[in-house]
Amino acid sequence: MKLLIASATQAEVAPLLEKLSAKKVNEGNIFKADRKNISVDIMITGVGMVATAFAMGKYFGENSCDAALNLGLAGSFNRAIELGSVVNIVQDHFAEIGAEDDEKFLSLKEMNLEGEAGVMNENEFRNPVLELIPKVCGITVNTVHGNEKSIEKVFAHFHPDTESMEGAAFLYACKRQNMACAQVRAISNYVEKRNRAAWNIPVALEKLNSRAMEIINAF
Repeated sequence: MKLLIASATQAEVAPLLEKLSAKKVNEGNIFKADRKNISVDIMITGVGMVATAFAMGKYFGENSCDAALNLGLAGSFNRAIELGSVVNIVQDHFAEIGAEDDEKFLSLKEMNLEGEAGVMNENEFRNPVLELIPKVCGITVNTVHGNEKSIEKVFAHFHPDTESMEGAAFLYACKRQNMACAQVRAISNYVEKRNRAAWNIPVALEKLNSRAMEIINAF
């Protein structure tokens, strides 16, 4: 079996790269590793949905795999989710696709435009560890929220649990490719007025990479 792991930054998967003894391919953005009966490609896409969509499309055009896994950090709107918790985002939205009509936000549908502003993961790969991870819904944005009014507005519209800058692009690419996939993220902070002192990135990274290793070993 061959698994593609996509991450926005190398820092988010650095512990996993070390545990797998992954080797970088030439000067590209892909690391390769073998584990028992599974071959793993770890691709660093770059930050944001545009970079992620391009990297995913390029990979699928040049390579084959059996499943894809998106790993990264996320902010949480849901205070019931503890910092460091690992979640499986099965529904994601491109939160900024639409138009402003004064104080009202218009969706693509309300604008009579075709396109997908939301993505459901209806083709999740089978894995006993993945099945244990709580399923949540999220939004994907170009600008992470840090203003109380904009947070209230986006939450009222989408009721998301999490926020990232790449997730929906990853799920969209996999959906178009009919690729079995999962988006797994660890919560590093709550979505609020920007307060880096309240973030817990080290714990989130440790939990994310430990869970990723468990997923790989469970195939």
